[in-house]
Amino acid sequence: MWGIFKRHKAQIEIADDLEPAELRASQHDVRELAETLQRDTSGLGCEAAHLRGSLEDATAIAAHQTETLAGLVAKLQDIVQSQELIHNETVSGLSSMKLARDSVGHVGHEVREVVETLHKVADAAREITQVALQTRLVAFNASVEAKRAGVAGAGFSVVADAVKDLSNQVESISKAIMSTIGTLDLRIQSLANDLSDQGQNAATQKGRTSFHQALHGVEEGVIRISNAADASRQLTQGVHEQIGLMETEVQQARTGLASAFKRSEAVLTVSEKLMEMISVSGVDTGDTLYIELVQRVAAQISQALDEAVTARRISLDQLFDDQYKPIDGTQPQQHSTHFNALMDVLLPPFQEETLKALPDIVFCIAADRNGYISTHNDIYCQPQKPGELVWNTANSRWRRIFNDRTGLASGRNERPFLLQTYRRDMGGGKFVLLKEAAAPITVGGRHWGGLRLAYRF
Repeated sequence: MWGIFKRHKAQIEIADDLEPAELRASQHDVRELAETLQRDTSGLGCEAAHLRGSLEDATAIAAHQTETLAGLVAKLQDIVQSQELIHNETVSGLSSMKLARDSVGHVGHEVREVVETLHKVADAAREITQVALQTRLVAFNASVEAKRAGVAGAGFSVVADAVKDLSNQVESISKAIMSTIGTLDLRIQSLANDLSDQGQNAATQKGRTSFHQALHGVEEGVIRISNAADASRQLTQGVHEQIGLMETEVQQARTGLASAFKRSEAVLTVSEKLMEMISVSGVDTGDTLYIELVQRVAAQISQALDEAVTARRISLDQLFDDQYKPIDGTQPQQHSTHFNALMDVLLPPFQEETLKALPDIVFCIAADRNGYISTHNDIYCQPQKPGELVWNTANSRWRRIFNDRTGLASGRNERPFLLQTYRRDMGGGKFVLLKEAAAPITVGGRHWGGLRLAYRF
């Protein structure tokens, strides 16, 4: 492209034999071509900047999605661990229920043994009662015989009466034992029925649920919990697999976006170089006045800084200080350096006057080679408001490091000028499409940074 203008210039220089009208026509053609290329290139730069900004947004969204998916995977892992714990506990619960059932069966067996023993005791008590009856009958007969014997049988009669009384007492005790055994038998039999699935008729089951039935109900509940946990675990595993696929797809999207971002960067760089080539061709374009302005003001600032060093208002070491110290409690983060005080006095007259020099200028700021803005335009040097990030981003832009593509390129450019196109983040999701012309600032023969002049298309 640059060769085209070289050839046209060479043709104009050697065309001494051309008539003035023909020469003016040739110059007009070159100018017209340059203007056409400038418009087209400017439009290309605008579209490239829009594309780059959209890709930045998409890349940020993809990165956020990746973080979100990673967090979701971590949560799913926690869920799987909880489900595994539930599964293990239900298996343990079922084992405990089986032990309980076995223990209850053993207790039921022992209860039945007690019932049998009581039955034997009852049988013995009945036998005792029979013996007591027989003893009382024998004693009655002995008493009758003793009375018949008269005086000779008086002693025997006393013994017979005593035996009869003892027999009555034994019979009473035996009956009491049999009555108690009967009550215990009913109670123990009821307990045995509760501990057994057998031996209950319909009426009994209707009025009372056996222990085994209750135990069986608990077992069924534990089994349902276990089955539900297993089903949930399978579903979670399916979700985990789907998220794995999503992670792969998002990663592929991020890779594709990164590639597209590099290509958009290349397109934007080409458009910016074309704009620069047209601007140095000697043909005036829409950027020419801004380029000349930024070069002129950058030279004035360089001279003012040289004079400040000569007057010992600041040392070169202090002026080139890049040990940026974070300012506590600021968001976005602000930093301080040794040259802040000087810049707050020296820069505003240059920067504020430049804002009024041409239409559509958005800002004019001096940035060091790391993109650090010590003193911004007055309107953007507002003190930060605690907790108001969006407002601070838009209105408190001084004492900040803008080390993005545009900021670093402008601060580190050492060519006579640099043209760039980009979206400016104003905070709160608001962006402004800008062109930026930058020219280097030098102090003591050293490159300090650059003057950035941004203006609307």
